[in-house]
Amino acid sequence: MKIWEKELFGKKLRIEYGKMAKQSLGSILLIYGESSLLVTANASEEEKPGIDFFPLTVEFKEKFYAVGKIPGGFIKRESRPSEEAILSSRLIDRPIRPLFPKSFHNEVQVINTVFSMRNEDYIDTWGITGSSIALNLSPIPFKGIVAGVRVGYVNGEYIAFPTEEQMKNSKIDIVVAGTKDAVTMVEGEALEASEEEMVKALTFSHNAIKEIIEFQEEIISEVSIEKWEVKEPEIPEEMINAFMNTVNNDMIKECMLKEGKKNKDKAIKEYKKELFSNFIENNESWDEEYINENMSFIKEAFEERFKKVMRRMIIEENKRADGRTVDQIRPITCEVGLIPRVHGSSLFTRGETQSLGIITLGMQSDVQHVDTIFSNEEKKFMLHYNFPPFCTGEVKPLRGPARREIGHGHLAERSHKNLIPSEEEFPYTIRSVSEVLESNGSSSMATVCSTSLALMDAGVPIKKHVAGAAMGLIFEEDGYVVLTDILGMEDHLGDMDFKVTGTRDGITAFQMDVKVEKVNEEIMTVALDKAKKAREHILNLMYDTISEPRKELSQYVPYVKITKVPVDKIGEIIGPGGRVVKDINKKFEVETDINDEGLVKVVGFDREKVKAAINYVDGIIKVVKTGEHYEGTIKKIEKFGLFVEVLPGKTGLLHVSNYNKNVKYNIGDKIKVEVLRVEGANKFQLKEEGFVKKPYKKPEEKKDEKDGGN
Repeated sequence: MKIWEKELFGKKLRIEYGKMAKQSLGSILLIYGESSLLVTANASEEEKPGIDFFPLTVEFKEKFYAVGKIPGGFIKRESRPSEEAILSSRLIDRPIRPLFPKSFHNEVQVINTVFSMRNEDYIDTWGITGSSIALNLSPIPFKGIVAGVRVGYVNGEYIAFPTEEQMKNSKIDIVVAGTKDAVTMVEGEALEASEEEMVKALTFSHNAIKEIIEFQEEIISEVSIEKWEVKEPEIPEEMINAFMNTVNNDMIKECMLKEGKKNKDKAIKEYKKELFSNFIENNESWDEEYINENMSFIKEAFEERFKKVMRRMIIEENKRADGRTVDQIRPITCEVGLIPRVHGSSLFTRGETQSLGIITLGMQSDVQHVDTIFSNEEKKFMLHYNFPPFCTGEVKPLRGPARREIGHGHLAERSHKNLIPSEEEFPYTIRSVSEVLESNGSSSMATVCSTSLALMDAGVPIKKHVAGAAMGLIFEEDGYVVLTDILGMEDHLGDMDFKVTGTRDGITAFQMDVKVEKVNEEIMTVALDKAKKAREHILNLMYDTISEPRKELSQYVPYVKITKVPVDKIGEIIGPGGRVVKDINKKFEVETDINDEGLVKVVGFDREKVKAAINYVDGIIKVVKTGEHYEGTIKKIEKFGLFVEVLPGKTGLLHVSNYNKNVKYNIGDKIKVEVLRVEGANKFQLKEEGFVKKPYKKPEEKKDEKDGGN
């Protein structure tokens, strides 16, 4: 067993090796502060036949015992991963995946199991570092060292692994991963941060990453591990060269520049088919069987040539696969209010990428109850992203949302969440759904735009539009080019996928994955500047479509009114066993919710009944004062007077001497009264409004009047 310890960012980082999970190929226990994480790395010793991709799975296992909780619900054990766990898995997967050898196709599984957790230790972020150490201390081939850091920006100061208290006032919240040489992944959000603030955050993050990597290097140097040898396939160089001599770069360009993704794909497919067929038929050096056995190498060589032609065309001619210049954005159209009955809708189309945004406004009971090791909260704003197979013209089985869909939805959600109005300002639960109808490049950024348009169409009082653009990078030895609004092909064959969302006033969310370790501060500055210009162009089109939220909500939206009551009056509104609030709901056909701060929300589809229910609630908490006038309801009749309810639950006595006895009253009748005097809490005397009480006379005065009359 070996133990390494180092003070990092104000807390002790401890790595234990050789104590737990010793049957794993690589395993370490990482402890940071009060949080601990077991990271295991395993792989199959042989490659499965027929695999031409890298089958890596990364899991982040949240255990409720880690935070001293028992799982909620009927089943008291952990089951499916939560969205937070899936997002944490993606956070670890993205920076480690590019560091495996290209020709290594064995199954690899990295599991991060949380044993204990304190939120401000950000143990999911430490999973990046832990996975790097476990893989490097295993025989699994892994080319490099990577680390992750969480960074906040508080009062003009950048902080690595900030505390919970510091994050409450942080303008930036990002997770950055990288190697010693460069930043390779960024994921996070911001409160309309500037491009300059974001670049400085990345520079600060990389310096912190270098500290962690230095510690990793110390650990790895002390353990001798024999790595598996990666069998490099025997490449039939002579045959591949002969085939590549038949490939015409001008024909590749011609196919590439066909208008439309479908036409482009069809032209490329037909050209490849023609090349392969001609090569088999016209070649005498190798028989057809040998060529077919090595077809994967031929196809790979063609893909490399295709990639090179596309990249050189961009560098040398400033021309892209769809004919655009490097800074040109595809044509954009925006529409709102196009789907009947839904509470808000929009259609955002950019080139061949299209997102239909749908907003549903719900009641308090519609909030999402999130119960994970990370949080226990109620979400009033949710954004769900759907990517059906028809959006790319494919045929696939329909399953639940994949990790990619959850990740893209999360990016779009955090782009908007800090601009969603408060509960007091807009008392609705908001669900936004993006149905991706077409996709050829950054449907997540189209989702950000369609969501913003649909929110305004629904009448949600957001103050600003949010838009996003995806940037790319082509890095060659003789120069680099940052691409604006990338196609799917440019994402696949390029060196960077860099998404920035924000308002006219700054950045709200940020995501980046880099394939080359050459992205420096200069490139980041150029990319952010171009992203800002692209965002402003898109925002102008969105504001031209709808510039502010609609004043009226849809007739299909439930009506909501809110009132605030003193905390000590909450019990009166609820009543014994909830009797009062149940009566309110039944009487006015509404749903009433009261929180611990005294915020009372009444929801229903009949506006007048909702208003009446709010008035009823206000009446319950109102204090009756002397001299006030009411129209009350007779609740009880006695010989000595009437009991009149003037406010909900507040009944006073109208004595026989204080109303006209010549009028016959029944229970339920209305009567206008004035408060004569208040004698205590909910105890008061009334008199009939306008009733003049005869002056009291002594018996002798009455006798004198009688005698005088005689």
